[in-house]
Amino acid sequence: MAKRQFVSFPFSDLYKIKQQVLNWSARFNTFSFLDNQLYPSKDNSYECLLAVGERARLLANAGDAFDKLKIFSLDQSDWLFGHFSFDLKSETEDSPCLLPDPIQFPDLFFFVPEVVLLLNRNEIQIGLYGNNHQQVLDEIESAERASVIRYPSSHALSIQNRISKAQYIEIIQRIRQHILRGDCYEINFCQEFFVERADLDPMVLYKALNRISPSPFSAFYGVDKKYLLCASPERYLKRTGESILSQPIKGTAARDHENKWFDEKLKRDLAASEKDRAENVMVVDLVRNDLSKICETDSVRVAELFGIYSFPQVHQMISTIVGKPLPNLHWSEMVAGTFPMGSMTGAPKKRVLELIEQFEKTRRGLFSGALGYVKPNQDFDFNVVIRSLLYNSPDQYLAYFAGSGITVNSDPEKEYEECLVKVAAFESIIKTTSR
Repeated sequence: MAKRQFVSFPFSDLYKIKQQVLNWSARFNTFSFLDNQLYPSKDNSYECLLAVGERARLLANAGDAFDKLKIFSLDQSDWLFGHFSFDLKSETEDSPCLLPDPIQFPDLFFFVPEVVLLLNRNEIQIGLYGNNHQQVLDEIESAERASVIRYPSSHALSIQNRISKAQYIEIIQRIRQHILRGDCYEINFCQEFFVERADLDPMVLYKALNRISPSPFSAFYGVDKKYLLCASPERYLKRTGESILSQPIKGTAARDHENKWFDEKLKRDLAASEKDRAENVMVVDLVRNDLSKICETDSVRVAELFGIYSFPQVHQMISTIVGKPLPNLHWSEMVAGTFPMGSMTGAPKKRVLELIEQFEKTRRGLFSGALGYVKPNQDFDFNVVIRSLLYNSPDQYLAYFAGSGITVNSDPEKEYEECLVKVAAFESIIKTTSR
């Protein structure tokens, strides 16, 4: 049986080759561009990956999606790229999805690519069936992005909020009552911002997002003219051999690039914040519980608690939980056993998913889900889809979501402001890249 062959080529300009690779991806209906953005980390295997074209695909909706994925994966024994929608909660947690879904990504989608590109700091590896590696490299190096033709706009783009500030505050107060009654301890509540009749070029929009907010789990992803433009700082789950880790984020503070002293103070204040530490430790306990379902007894431990990391727009509090997966457990079962991730739900997971369905106004879809890749040996790496734009090109519908962890001590006004901080970069790039 033929195998995918990888051939390496050196390069000297990482930024240039990334732009060429990104431009080249635009000719394909299905692609996944994953970029680490030069963030230093011992946990990142590649600086950048690109998968394009389809040798095989699996599209499935919640019900038996994970069973289909396992069969599909076992049949392929190759690289897989794809996503898990948040709405798979109806399968993993028996939590129905009754809200409208304007973007309409499938609940689960994975594909075996025609071409896989792996970039490190000074070489590109091209993986394909056959021996046309040099031809692919020549195409990449000659790929130029055509300039975007801007047309006079017949209407001003209007960013709308699905929930008004007054409604948001009322909902948070109602959620706090549930917490006081003991229904839950913490809930991640999200709101949608959206643009209708959005005539946008997703590639241009993604490049603008990258300039403003480069992040270690960035992604540009397209399936059947639906696009994800992702600037996520968060890893959901990574498996490397006999080790698995999750790195939930809970705790956010704005940055101040004009005042270095004050920026450092904001960072110190986040580290000392009792509210943020309480939220973080709750999600750590939830992730430990999730990992214990798929890991050997007593192997799950907290490798880092309350780590503070700085990104272009925000400081974040991140913890790392690790474990040793149970032997003979398929990679898809590791995801199914822990999905959806605790940082985007709350605790206890089953009850907060019911409350999310009650209080939110639209389906999250791919937001709060996961995007990533699986290697032939079943090692995998998936991000958490946050800080992202979702675009349905045929319907010209653009959306982005923001959420925060609500506890009994939450101040509704401050939670609303935290949401605005998380999406501050989006409004300007939407207005400046419309055509």
